[in-house]
Amino acid sequence: MNKDQILAALQKEVEGYNKIVATDKGDWIVKGFIDIYKKIYTISIDTKVVSKVLELLLIPAFETFAKRNDLILELPPQQNFYPDLTFTSKKSGERFAVDIKSTFKDAEDKIKSMTLGAFTGYFRNR
Repeated sequence: MNKDQILAALQKEVEGYNKIVATDKGDWIVKGFIDIYKKIYTISIDTKVVSKVLELLLIPAFETFAKRNDLILELPPQQNFYPDLTFTSKKSGERFAVDIKSTFKDAEDKIKSMTLGAFTGYFRNR
């Protein structure tokens, strides 16, 4: 796949990812964390928490996308490394970087900035 093909495929793919993280009404499916004593801690809007929840829910979907498109999915070797995901073409060896972003909606329900699954980069062979 070249960069235009993967961009188009990835953009089409993430259109359905809302169903993975939210109900049809837009409520998150994950409401909090539970400890061994069954105490529930509500998820905060801290971006690190939101990002981790998104990763946990979406990584399996990205793995399926990679298999369907003859790509290898690579995750960062450490926390806080860019990019969040790297897809490598099995055929050409070209690499494609993806950074997962979250955003807020304003009072009119309009997105303020970048949306989930933003395509952020493209790399040639190492």
